[in-house]
Amino acid sequence: MARDTHLCSIAQVAAMIGENLELIEIVTANPDNIDDGEIVYVHDGTDEGITAFTIRGIESLKEFLADVRTWDGGIRQFLVDCQCEPAVIDRIMAQQAKS
Repeated sequence: MARDTHLCSIAQVAAMIGENLELIEIVTANPDNIDDGEIVYVHDGTDEGITAFTIRGIESLKEFLADVRTWDGGIRQFLVDCQCEPAVIDRIMAQQAKS
């Protein structure tokens, strides 16, 4: 099977799927959350670089977030389990309430 050569930046993915960028960054901090090889780190001359997703990576991200939403406590509990700062949790949950 040929490798996917179409990539979307993490910011573009957040906008495309209507999710909080900060939430997606937290999800991608653990590469086990997304199918292997579907997240690419692009060096762009900055210290951080750019996180990009293949098309399958975007689908995997959407599937992961849909699954998390079915867990007891949903997104909030996921963020707590990831040991996010309370202010980060509040920001993400405030946007979730608007969606």
